[in-house]
Amino acid sequence: MEFSDLNQSGAFLVGLSDCGEKVTAAGGRVSTQPGTALGIWAKSQDAEKNANLIDKVTRSGHNSVVEHTYYNLVFQNVSAVVEQFVIEFRLASFTVKSRRYVDFSDAGFYVPAFSDANMTERYKKHMSALFALYTEFTESGVAKEDARFLLPYCLFSNFFCSVNGREFLHMLRAMLYGRGSQYPEIRTLGEMLLAQAKERTPGILRDFGKRSENAKSDIPDLSFINLPKNPQKKPPVELLAYTPDAAKHVVRNALIEYLGANSETAALAAESRETVEKVIAALLQSSRPRALESVSFTLRFNGISLSELTHFTRHRMQSIEIADLRYTDRAKYIIPPAVRENPVLLEKYCAAFESMRAEYEALRAEGVSETDLIYYQMSGNTVDIVTTMNARELLLFLRLRTCTRAQWEIRTHAVEALRLLRGAAPEIFRFYGPSCFVDTCPEGRMSCGRMAEMRELFSK
Repeated sequence: MEFSDLNQSGAFLVGLSDCGEKVTAAGGRVSTQPGTALGIWAKSQDAEKNANLIDKVTRSGHNSVVEHTYYNLVFQNVSAVVEQFVIEFRLASFTVKSRRYVDFSDAGFYVPAFSDANMTERYKKHMSALFALYTEFTESGVAKEDARFLLPYCLFSNFFCSVNGREFLHMLRAMLYGRGSQYPEIRTLGEMLLAQAKERTPGILRDFGKRSENAKSDIPDLSFINLPKNPQKKPPVELLAYTPDAAKHVVRNALIEYLGANSETAALAAESRETVEKVIAALLQSSRPRALESVSFTLRFNGISLSELTHFTRHRMQSIEIADLRYTDRAKYIIPPAVRENPVLLEKYCAAFESMRAEYEALRAEGVSETDLIYYQMSGNTVDIVTTMNARELLLFLRLRTCTRAQWEIRTHAVEALRLLRGAAPEIFRFYGPSCFVDTCPEGRMSCGRMAEMRELFSK
């Protein structure tokens, strides 16, 4: 597909399963019709018949067949608000332009459609000043991964997204009828994608509007709850809940899966500390430690930056709850150690966040909507999240995020999380840490070269 303007902003359908709706229609036929899979495929080549069948099957609630059609999307020059919204769809794949490694001095930023021209100019002036300060910091030798905290959340992001049809429909509903519809930018992007998808997969998108407009809200109404304010300082990481006797559960299930043990025998064997240690060690040496998925842990991470948030949401196999970004406390932000050590840069850094907070408060008092004010925050502002991961996903998370190559902020949180997890389930998490501790370093020439040191550190 060719585009006349390679710099245009928007959301674009650049790729589709080469068999389009044919494979979805064939999937709808194979479970109820006689014949081989290839025979049914041969009968699924008529576009109109396929569209009618897809409509009939999905109206009856059998939506899994839509997962066979795959969409490749491009989000170009959209705000970080859009990026965060989209990457929360966990059954999709994403690759985002990294703000750790790429210079964003000239990235540009999204401008809401203010009704007042003076407001537009005021907005542009304020955001441009932050980009200029970002450039000043990078030119002063501050690493891009630290300077990025100065970037406003209206910065232009570019990323690829690949998603199956069922998750794509969920995404479109959220953009056009759900929580994303309150943001003009997200709603416009949803309309762009809907128009393109209707043209290329008319059966899957048939009557999309009628089917979606009466769907249940994706935001529960909790207005009846009145909570007291809780100003006390919160620890960086809290372990809120976890599976009791997690190691025994893992070992019991592994013995059932691999040895065919009955439940009583497996449970009895799991009472042996030696058996527990050996079985978990063996699981971690395999490429498919599925028994680890049987136990889960719920962690709260307090005061993580909006930049760090993107690192969390990239992990697909988790249940993550994120506070509404419209109401982020603009007075709270993180300060990189490199900036804290430089009095001149520190003063400018803190002044930038104070300026953003003051502008946010002033515009809020003037009646500007929170959906426009969401852009009046910086990547260094903080938010609290809660995530639940099973022990297998935590193995991946901690291998990546406790590594010395991980960004320093998320590494600090990951190391603290591991400390808490070792206290709750030491038989499992004593084996966890960076890749060089669990197994071997995969970084090649990018390795820190400190494997012996890391193994000693994480053995303690």
